[in-house]
Amino acid sequence: MTYLTTLASPLGPLSLASDGERILGLWLEGQKYFAAGLEAETGERPDLPVFRQAAAWLDAYFEKRVLPPPPPLAPRGSEFRQRVWTLLLEIPFGETTTYGALTTRLKAAGVPASPQAVGGAVGHNPISILIPCHRVVGANGSLTGYAGGVEKKRFLLELEGADLTGLYVPKKGTAL
Repeated sequence: MTYLTTLASPLGPLSLASDGERILGLWLEGQKYFAAGLEAETGERPDLPVFRQAAAWLDAYFEKRVLPPPPPLAPRGSEFRQRVWTLLLEIPFGETTTYGALTTRLKAAGVPASPQAVGGAVGHNPISILIPCHRVVGANGSLTGYAGGVEKKRFLLELEGADLTGLYVPKKGTAL
């Protein structure tokens, strides 16, 4: 059984999924691959402790307070995607990396990878914000490839105080 809830955020409604103990998904409204891989049988359970823990973390994140421990995460995906998502968790708050840099790290660990494969794994990250896929930028410094939308990616990076100097940042309202 998969449990669901919705939380309000500065980015609009956030949909969360859990197995009762761990977060399986966190999607922004309109995000690509919304609820991909979840069981068909679901139920609303906003009172789950893991949802309360996720809400506390997200509240602190959006209010720029000290972050409490994140809730336990259990994204579902292939072994390759799991490895990429683990690397995403290592990107420090307020910093960015590139798809190419992630590819280089995977190859150094003996994992065959290409920037395109890494981009696919990043784009299919089922737990937005908590697994910070928004911290990955293109090799040319562009804010591309965010399943939640480039405008939301920019919002999150600005919230974190990331140095966007030298990055191509589309003007607000610019569609890519």
